[in-house]
Amino acid sequence: MVLLIVDTQKAIVNDRLYGFKLFESNVKRLIYTARQNNVEVIYVRHDDGEGAELTSGNSGFGIYDGFAPACNEKVFDKTANSAFKNTGLAEYLKNKGEDTVIIAGLQTDYCIDATVKAGFEHGFKMIVPANANSTFDNPYMTAEQSYSYYNEFMWNKRYADCISFEQVLELMNK
Repeated sequence: MVLLIVDTQKAIVNDRLYGFKLFESNVKRLIYTARQNNVEVIYVRHDDGEGAELTSGNSGFGIYDGFAPACNEKVFDKTANSAFKNTGLAEYLKNKGEDTVIIAGLQTDYCIDATVKAGFEHGFKMIVPANANSTFDNPYMTAEQSYSYYNEFMWNKRYADCISFEQVLELMNK
């Protein structure tokens, strides 16, 4: 089992996210619990390319200070929504014999959605803890509607196990 923290970058981690305070608190707690129980924490950063805010070298590209990786933790960079597309992440996990991925981060309706589905297609058991992913309003849905749609309808029992935050902590404490 690993904890995958997706796109929690300085440019987009802010109080405009749906349920920001709970999201922030839960991600911090997941990272802490994983580290205490020798569950590997892996980070993914999104690079939109030259001229964009989320571009390597820009201050917003870095991982949010509250979730910062420890010096020995892996960071994979991606240029597509899925953390598995052309990053080496799937191969890394398979070479280590990992089969379960707990996923947290941003944004629910973009990179978390793509990564949950791709992880499922790569044969990983995907676990989505409640209130550990978030997003912003979009032209079609509020951030809360997007969160509910993906976590309660789209992913659960199809591509992932969407379970309570407490259940995920228990899984890591075993």
